[in-house]
Amino acid sequence: MGRPAKFGADQILDAAAALAAEGGHEAVTVTAIAARLGAPSGSIYHRYASRDLLLAHLWIRAVRRFQEGFLSAARVPDLAEAVRASAAHVVRWSAEHQDEARLLLAHNVAELRERWPDELGEELDRLNVDATAALRELAGRLPGDDALERVTFALVDVPVAAVRRHVLAGRTVPDSAVRLAEAAALAIVLESDL
Repeated sequence: MGRPAKFGADQILDAAAALAAEGGHEAVTVTAIAARLGAPSGSIYHRYASRDLLLAHLWIRAVRRFQEGFLSAARVPDLAEAVRASAAHVVRWSAEHQDEARLLLAHNVAELRERWPDELGEELDRLNVDATAALRELAGRLPGDDALERVTFALVDVPVAAVRRHVLAGRTVPDSAVRLAEAAALAIVLESDL
């Protein structure tokens, strides 16, 4: 029986996220992660066969962590409250998890599929299924042929725009961003004359 791993997947991914936040993806190397953790490089390679695989898992973990709160907010029964909570979640989560938010803002699934290992293809394909379904469900509560476009614009494009410049520059997201994202999202989704 082998020895238990001294460093878990989350510890390794946390170190990788911190390195990416400090110096971009180029700074995320197995050697740098090992040095940050005080671990031998072999420990990292034992869990992740390549740097690309490690980065892929880091990105996927960030998406999942973000989506937990977003899906919970989108399921609120009252439509206006669901819109408000979903928009606010994007801003608050990004403000509270700037390293992960920066990682998500820097890449998208299509781009990463080209760079990352083939064994993750199916996982990447399924990654946004629940979030897409939540947006469709919210849109289904609205009249109009453009309901899905309105909901997506209101709950994805608007709150992401509210945090993008702050997160990418490493600045604190202003408290007003939540209120502004909520107000904009409500106006877009609930205003049927748009």
